Amino acid sequence: MEREHKKGTRFMRKFVMGLSALALTVAAAPAFAADEAESTSDWALSGGVTAVSDYRFRGISLSDEDPAIQPTLTLSHSSGFYGGTWMSNLDDTDTYGEWEIDLYAGWTGEVASGTTVDAAVVYYYYPGGHGDSDYFEPYVSVAHTFGPVTAKGGVNWAPSSDATGNEDYVYLYGQLSAAIPNTPVTLTGRLGNQDLGPSSYTEWAIGASATFGAITAGIQYVDTDLGDLPNVDAGVVFSVGFAF
Repeated sequence: MEREHKKGTRFMRKFVMGLSALALTVAAAPAFAADEAESTSDWALSGGVTAVSDYRFRGISLSDEDPAIQPTLTLSHSSGFYGGTWMSNLDDTDTYGEWEIDLYAGWTGEVASGTTVDAAVVYYYYPGGHGDSDYFEPYVSVAHTFGPVTAKGGVNWAPSSDATGNEDYVYLYGQLSAAIPNTPVTLTGRLGNQDLGPSSYTEWAIGASATFGAITAGIQYVDTDLGDLPNVDAGVVFSVGFAF
């Protein structure tokens, strides 16, 4: 009887301990789930794809004034750090091939009321190119919002490399954008100067875009001071994109 009593006592202890452990697990589960959800919510994945009638890079057509498809994908953290990729088809040349893939990483955040800083580095990669084509370009920009108007200025610097002809490339630009109240339309104007070492040129663009949910359609007039030459002459670029 004594042995049976001890067996019963041990069983009860195990049973009570098991219930206690189960209760602790159930109590801790919501907190663990909340922590996991909070950790997951710190990250955001965004992207989209845009179709353009002409891929213009700082005023110059890189698609030989033909249409281009431009997908993008960005992973961002609530701290402001982000990384991602962007790509576009090109005019097929021996040096660059027919695709450009940009890989970027940086940080952006509001440093004062209405003022946002964006600092990053971009790697321009041309998988089908032959010779010296790939290069890095750090950049920084500052934007300030005044009601519906946002003013932005920035500098991009491509350090000397074989791809740049052993010259430093510096691009400076200023941009104004204004959202028209009670409409989906935003107007934009940009003026930039591309310094290519021994030479430089000025480019500018004015345009408008309208956003309807995940769809954005735009039109832009683009020009440079390089004269009426192929791929640098004035042109109108249409675009339509889907974002998620």
